[in-house]
Amino acid sequence: MLSIDPRTGESRGPVAVEATAADVDTAVRAAHAARKALADHRTRARLLRAAAQLLEKDGEAIIAAAEAETALGRVRITGELARTCHQLRAFAEAVEDGGHLDVIIDHADPEARPAPRPDLRRCKVPLGVVAVFAASNFPLAFSVPGGDTASALAAGCPVVVKAHPDHPRTSVLCARALRAAAAEVGLPEDVVSVVHGFEAGPALVRHPLTAAVGFTGSVRGGRALFDIACARPRPIPFHGELGSLNPVVVTPRAARTRAEEIGAGLAASYTQGLGQFCVKPGLVLLPAGADGDAVVRAVVSARVPSGPLLDPRMREAFLAGARARAALPGVEELLAPGEEDTGDAPLSVRPGVLSVPAARLTESAPHSELLDECFGPVTVLVRYRSAAELEAVLGMLDGNLTASVHLAADERDEAATDLVSRLTELAGRVVVDGWPTGVAVAPAMHHGGPYPASTSNSTSVGATATERWLRPVCFQNTPDELLPPELRDGNPLGVARRVNGVNVASPAES
Repeated sequence: MLSIDPRTGESRGPVAVEATAADVDTAVRAAHAARKALADHRTRARLLRAAAQLLEKDGEAIIAAAEAETALGRVRITGELARTCHQLRAFAEAVEDGGHLDVIIDHADPEARPAPRPDLRRCKVPLGVVAVFAASNFPLAFSVPGGDTASALAAGCPVVVKAHPDHPRTSVLCARALRAAAAEVGLPEDVVSVVHGFEAGPALVRHPLTAAVGFTGSVRGGRALFDIACARPRPIPFHGELGSLNPVVVTPRAARTRAEEIGAGLAASYTQGLGQFCVKPGLVLLPAGADGDAVVRAVVSARVPSGPLLDPRMREAFLAGARARAALPGVEELLAPGEEDTGDAPLSVRPGVLSVPAARLTESAPHSELLDECFGPVTVLVRYRSAAELEAVLGMLDGNLTASVHLAADERDEAATDLVSRLTELAGRVVVDGWPTGVAVAPAMHHGGPYPASTSNSTSVGATATERWLRPVCFQNTPDELLPPELRDGNPLGVARRVNGVNVASPAES
């Protein structure tokens, strides 16, 4: 695998070897053999904390490699490393008390009605080896040491990561840190491994010992792997984040009273990371007329950065996609996207803003291309003249990670409530008077949405991301010595439990 400079397209030299089918088989079997070592949730917490510490220790080398391979900038990568380490520690904290296991114990009750109740004890158990597909646009937070890996390890599942070809050197360095962390806490290094190369992906999904998949990437690539996972003799869960338009609605009253603020915020949001965020606002429903025009002026007059995209292939796809959309009848280039040689980065692109009347979008099939994500720094303004036109456009949208609405300060009436409710049908996160770029790592965060944003109803960010890699099992009338430790009398692991309908937090109460 070659490390490529996205600024020039030139190779920085070989970094890793593409995995063969035999290499993938070796990695998955080694991970499967190591799974029992992750049985204790307290050891898993120590692993995650050790991983964060070693990533920070090697931070200078990791940041330099990631910046060189992605051109995302040192400030962005430094912040992403901090987020990644925070995420690892957050999962450690989330699983330390065992609450993620959802332990429920109902003691036998011969007097229960309508029928006597046996002794029932329920908890969640790990699925097994998880295949994680690293993302292009987040070389740390959604890649080798990212949320899928962290949540799978937290759940007790060993991980085999398919590295992204855009940042192979970064992947090697991060894998080294994670494997060293495993050894440091007395675990087999093979609880985490990394494979490289295009063919490794399908081989990972097809492997009979792979128990689940976490994917972040394109609709085309994700759907192909999703179909493989479903077509296996024994289908497995595929938790994929595939694509999102992230619609934004600006109400007429908001445009009238907050034009400058909304326009400047949109310019900053759709160009953040050169438009290479999965939550980039790609479609903005803006009222027609003078009030909406004021927002447009604020958007196009804002200073927006030019720069290289993650790799030359993505650059060509962005330029072709932007040109095709701009060429549609009735589409106006308010700010023309295109190539822009910045000297030190000859493969740079400049951001763009397109505009189209809502009626044109809803009446013409070719314009449906505007409802597909265009990865990169471009956004489409859809100018609506009535509530009916607004609803017609919303009715054409697929599922999204986010949906946002901008209201006037005093716009808290029934119509606003109905609009928020309508957007809830379209997305996994609804943002009011803000912008979707930026996903907080917090217990309440949900990063997912209806298809094609996600292939499941789970989240890839936040403490509940561990739920993807667990399944519930109920034990009936099982002798204490045969139960998992989490379910035994006396609560030897001290996990949080619900016993006979009462939440208990200490062994003495269990």
